[in-house]
This record gives sequence, C-alpha cells and structure tokens, in this order.
Amino acid sequence: MGTSKYSPEFRADAVALYHSSPGGTYASVAKDLGVNHEMLRTEGPRVFRTGF
Repeated sequence: MGTSKYSPEFRADAVALYHSSPGGTYASVAKDLGVNHEMLRTEGPRVFRTGF
C-alpha cells in the first residue's frame, strides 16, 4: 500500500465530522477540511469497519 497524505487519526476525525454534520455532504465537509471528497467517501466504510 502507498503512503498516505493524511494520518489515520485525521481520517477518522474527518469521517466522524461528516457523520455529525446534519445535512452535510462529503463535498461540503471535505471543502471545510481542505481535502478531496473522495477521501471521505472511501474512508467512511473503512473507519467504521476497523475503527481507524
């Protein structure tokens, strides 16, 4: 697996923020964080499966 630009903790926190934002979309939360929305979309299931 390649290196990641974001730490596992950042990814978990970003996904948690998305899930705690009523009416928030991947795109809107990603824009607020300055990350690509695909990171949230792909990390969401992994974070909840593994906890990180």
